[in-house]
Amino acid sequence: MESAKELIEKSKMFKRGDIIGVGVSGGEDSMALLHFLSQHAEEYDIEVVAIHVDHGIRENSYEDADFVKQKAKDMGVRFYKFRIDAPKLAKDKNLSIETAARDGRYGIFASLIKKGVVDKIALAHHTTDQAETILMHIFRGSGISGAKGMEVVRDNIYVRPFLTTSKAQIKQYCIDNRIDNVEDYSNKDNSYNRNFVRNVLMPEIQKRWPNAVNSIANFGQAVAEDDEYINSNVYADATMVHEKEVKIPLSYFLYPNSIVARIIFKAVKAIGISQDVERKHILAIKELANKGQNGARVYLPFEAIAIKEYDYLTIYNRHEEEYTLNQPFKCGEFDVEGFGKVVVRRVKDFTPKENVLYLDYRLVPKTATWRFRQDGDVFTKFGGGSKKLKSYLIDKKVPQRLRNLLPVLADDNEVYAIAGIEISDKVKVGDVPTAFMIEVIKK
Repeated sequence: MESAKELIEKSKMFKRGDIIGVGVSGGEDSMALLHFLSQHAEEYDIEVVAIHVDHGIRENSYEDADFVKQKAKDMGVRFYKFRIDAPKLAKDKNLSIETAARDGRYGIFASLIKKGVVDKIALAHHTTDQAETILMHIFRGSGISGAKGMEVVRDNIYVRPFLTTSKAQIKQYCIDNRIDNVEDYSNKDNSYNRNFVRNVLMPEIQKRWPNAVNSIANFGQAVAEDDEYINSNVYADATMVHEKEVKIPLSYFLYPNSIVARIIFKAVKAIGISQDVERKHILAIKELANKGQNGARVYLPFEAIAIKEYDYLTIYNRHEEEYTLNQPFKCGEFDVEGFGKVVVRRVKDFTPKENVLYLDYRLVPKTATWRFRQDGDVFTKFGGGSKKLKSYLIDKKVPQRLRNLLPVLADDNEVYAIAGIEISDKVKVGDVPTAFMIEVIKK
């Protein structure tokens, strides 16, 4: 397994003291990886643990878990078992069982990383897996990002020590080391895309082009190198990230397609989406940015939305919750879901500050409350002139999706303050200042 050793050293895959969770199904590849890493744990100064995920697809799947548990014990490796109901997850989220199983599995991996149970997840993908993945991505309409295949190290979390190792080498390793394994009979079910490519397509390709696996994998490596170079030319200020939202100035969509595509990939990755965004999504987003109306949107995988908002293209994670707000006007603070924290306190210093408003609290009706906007709300602009609140917010270029999350201080339909935006002329601080400060602390 010299190819695996070389890849581990070249990529600096492990740090001393790392706890490596190996995804182990019980199949030949993952059992070989568990054995290989456990045998070299002292050399790499790592701890190896086995992670088995039962996807709930087969009635006797518990037998695989028992097998992996015993083999891990024989190797002196800690064992973790998890179970998900992939068929139910697929039905509930309208996904293929393949996708549901993968999402559930990676959800468990992410949780283990977050809780500090393991530092990295090792996966047993090999050269043939890489070739299959590249073909599947191309068939699905992926651009260069998909055509380069799987990364040796992704997000400094997921590592693939066998990615340059052939299936034949893994088989020989199992023979030489007498490594038992179990075969999942669902691997023969060619209704699954991966199985169709593996069991039907690849054998036919290799009959005509025996070196196809290496050729496809080498193609992926060349694509990855080109992709790395183009990414180095993407401007750092092309994306503005704020938690689960990222903005791209519309001016950047005038750049060449290769740059625009990478800006979009960078944007979606910033909000946690690192897969399933394909060329069709990139083209739809570019079309939206260049020709879409203000407020128009495109729906993306993982419940994300791209929306055109004045001078920006915003991509964010969807929130279906309906928030409510009803707070009395008094000193104190309160949190507003999807917006931030609003702080109200009495002050004597009126120095202008970002996200801070000052108003004369004596001029605010005692029955006024903080709430979200309603139909019929009106607002008297600072300096005079009354208009509908909706029209005022449009003039201020507040994106449509954010207007309903803005806390407003109102009595009936008269709005006296819009948190983070402006106060009404009717409550401005006069010559004898007695004021409350309204500060917004953005989430």
